Amino acid sequence: MKIQTQITDKLNAQFSPTHLTVENESSKHNVPKGSESHFKVVVVSNEFAGKRLIQRHRLVNGCLADELANHIHALAIHTYTVEEWNLQFAAPDSPNCLGGSKGDETMKSKLN
Repeated sequence: MKIQTQITDKLNAQFSPTHLTVENESSKHNVPKGSESHFKVVVVSNEFAGKRLIQRHRLVNGCLADELANHIHALAIHTYTVEEWNLQFAAPDSPNCLGGSKGDETMKSKLN
């Protein structure tokens, strides 16, 4: 099973979200084509009501403990209650990767 599918299935089962996106952002990083190592998740669930951001992130990290320990290099987590999501309707964009050769190319272009 693909890692992205595993993440989606686990988050759906754990949080019964009203909105869920699981985006594989690996192609934005210095990894081999087809990698599943960098993800962004947006989870909108009433399960987060009354919880601080750190508590919400711990819940997501706990849900995805196996994937984080064995497959995922980076995970951007955006958690919202339904009420919060209705005010916003979008999660922030992930920053551009500056690691590996991509970071070297960026620094070279800034120096020239």
